[in-house]
Amino acid sequence: MSKVFQIRWLLSLVLLLVATGATAQKRHEAKEVKPEAAPLFSIDDTHRFSYFYLEAIRQENMGNYAAAYDLLRHCLEINPSSAETYFNLATYYNELREDSLALLCMEQAASLSPSNNTYLERLGHTLIKVDDYERATRVYERLAEISPTRTDVLGILSQLYQLDHNYDGMLRVIDKIELLEGPSEDIALSRMQIYAKQGKKKEELKVLKEMARQFPNDLNYRVMMGNWLLQNGKKKDALAEYNHVLRKEPDNILALMSLLDYYKEEGNDKQVMEITERILLSNNSETSDKISLLHQIIMDSENEGGDSTAVLSIFDKMLDVPKPDADIAEICATYMELKHMPQKDINAAWERVLSIAPDKDNVRIKLLQAIWEEKDYDRVISQCKPALEYNPENLAFYYFMGLALYQKGEFDATLEVFKKGIGRIDSNSNASLASDFYEITGDLLHQKGHDKEAFEAYDNCLNWNPNNINCLNNYAYYLSEKGERLAEAEQMSYRTVKAEPNNSTYLDTYAWILFMQERYEEAKIYIDQAVRNNTNHDNVITEHAGDIYIMCNEADKAVEYWQEALEQGSESKDLLEKKIKTRKYITK
Repeated sequence: MSKVFQIRWLLSLVLLLVATGATAQKRHEAKEVKPEAAPLFSIDDTHRFSYFYLEAIRQENMGNYAAAYDLLRHCLEINPSSAETYFNLATYYNELREDSLALLCMEQAASLSPSNNTYLERLGHTLIKVDDYERATRVYERLAEISPTRTDVLGILSQLYQLDHNYDGMLRVIDKIELLEGPSEDIALSRMQIYAKQGKKKEELKVLKEMARQFPNDLNYRVMMGNWLLQNGKKKDALAEYNHVLRKEPDNILALMSLLDYYKEEGNDKQVMEITERILLSNNSETSDKISLLHQIIMDSENEGGDSTAVLSIFDKMLDVPKPDADIAEICATYMELKHMPQKDINAAWERVLSIAPDKDNVRIKLLQAIWEEKDYDRVISQCKPALEYNPENLAFYYFMGLALYQKGEFDATLEVFKKGIGRIDSNSNASLASDFYEITGDLLHQKGHDKEAFEAYDNCLNWNPNNINCLNNYAYYLSEKGERLAEAEQMSYRTVKAEPNNSTYLDTYAWILFMQERYEEAKIYIDQAVRNNTNHDNVITEHAGDIYIMCNEADKAVEYWQEALEQGSESKDLLEKKIKTRKYITK
């Protein structure tokens, strides 16, 4: 017999000894179990029970749950009418997800101690868990009698009544909560919802009128009453309520929004537009409400042909105020993008957003991307400077600024910006972007002859992104130029060739590393592929081809390549001429 089965069997046996027969019926037919009269215990039995019960609790606190369970079972042998023992056993079966056994234990605990709120509440929870709402309702009704001031119990009881469509019961509960907490909007709305489900429209309206009477200075209740009247076909009465509110509060947004719905239903487009503009231009309107309305206006415009004139006119009015909203300005710029307006105008719209909220880095990046396409590098730099003041942690601005300086040939300034960017890299940084920072920094350091620092930058680059192909190629090539770590350089270079087998630069690097390892015939295979893919007529690739062929004892072909490299405008003109003249590979 398995341990779990043995435990279940033992508990079932104990329950059979103390139950009145209810467990012999199906669960949904079960009757509440009445406890048998408690047997008389000797003082010795009482001491024995107390000792084993306290020891069970101690073992449970120590985490020895199997021992605790055995001790609790022994407690039942001593005192089968111990409510607290059943309560503790129920906890074990809840943990084991043995819902039926947990329920039996809780029923026994609550039956043996019917005035114990904790036992009743746990029984109620257990019954809800097994979807026995009818019996759970009776338990919570009992709890509400015992603890009439507990609104949490009343709330659960109301939900149970709702499941049973017992609306009168729900109303009784709401009345009790109102006595305890006082009138509130939530209570009034709950009462209205119940009346709506009962189809009692007069009672619904009565609740609204009472709220408006109790809180005459809160005109939103009059708006709610207007909405109810509109939904129930009483349009004139609804309009009267909205107008009453707007006479007292012309910028009451709830009333304006409701009036907007009223005129939409009436099909009065002129009034719809007028009310829409009142809402959009009101300082009382929430930005979220304005944005929702703008989206609807744009959708309606697109459905009617997509004329942007009216839409942009609304945006202009909304933004031509002392303190325009940056979110609205951003939607305007996005709309202009949607309508494919001239990029110059779109850029001006992005700049308007930044004039309102200069810390909007997402907008600044969009503007920078557009300016970059125009190759206006001075403007890129001028936009990056304030961006770094407001968002110094955003690596993208260092990246744009550094690349713009690089395009202008300002390499020292580029290196300084990229080093500052590297100082902002942390564990949360984008791995690909961080890798690019180190890659470009390594390239700049190599140009300045600082190879040790350059190679450290390349190592950091590959730590962030081991598949940075450009870094792998440059790192491998610069190592081969120095004749250092050639085996490692070969592995890095081979990965680039595998990634892009038709890239002439990567093929040339790999061939050159093989050449430096004196593996000339292998080098020849890859330099031939590099030459075939050398569509840009890179003279370095052509010169390397000559160097490799001369070491393969093909002097005529080598001279042809050197001559071609000379014609392609090689910077090593004097050295090439010496190679051609001597028909030898020389380095000086």
